[in-house]
Amino acid sequence: MELPKYKIALIVGVGEGLSASLARLFAREGIKVALAARKIEKLGALCTETGARAFACNATEAEEVERLFGMVEREIGTPDLVVYNASGRARGAFTDLVPAEVASAIAVSAFGGFLVAQQAATRMLPNRHGAILFTGASASVKGYPQSAPFAMGKFALRGLAQSMARELSPQGIHVAHFVIDGGIRSAARAEPADRPDSMLDPDAIALSYWNVLQQPRSAWTWEVELRPWVERF
Repeated sequence: MELPKYKIALIVGVGEGLSASLARLFAREGIKVALAARKIEKLGALCTETGARAFACNATEAEEVERLFGMVEREIGTPDLVVYNASGRARGAFTDLVPAEVASAIAVSAFGGFLVAQQAATRMLPNRHGAILFTGASASVKGYPQSAPFAMGKFALRGLAQSMARELSPQGIHVAHFVIDGGIRSAARAEPADRPDSMLDPDAIALSYWNVLQQPRSAWTWEVELRPWVERF
């Protein structure tokens, strides 16, 4: 049984948590890594550690996304593995939300995912090979109070992933959406002392992404829900 192999990964929306764990894992597996974020000044250490290249990009702007893919192609090669990990939030009571801030949050969570995925799919389809992964959240399936913009964006991203999976999977492109149902542990976000194991380990999440990527195409998964073992359903 032949397992899929990937050579070049592009991670969009990179920070110090899950994206960094994915970059380290991909690099260990021999995959060349490109990192994209609005601000790349803080990515120097991660690039040194993984051998990755960092590119500045606002994922909500079509021209910038197209330029990003062009730069990655010229400097590294055409990505056959793309992860969209960006999201936007605008919190507050529903009647107090600022429309412009809501539009911006939805654009980051969902429209940016569309722009990145479209550029990725355009390049993957001729070879009938590639993977496009989307990072969702609890808000992908349940809207919380005072968090309508986040739910709107994540619901839209999930719909995008589902539609793409049905259209592109038969053409050799593995599309998957990950519902991260819980907080992700980080240096800036530690678990409460009285609730051990109450947050997700970013390295464990990254391993789940990798396990999905290793699936033979006869049994592809389009969606996975991940939560701490102590999380209430």
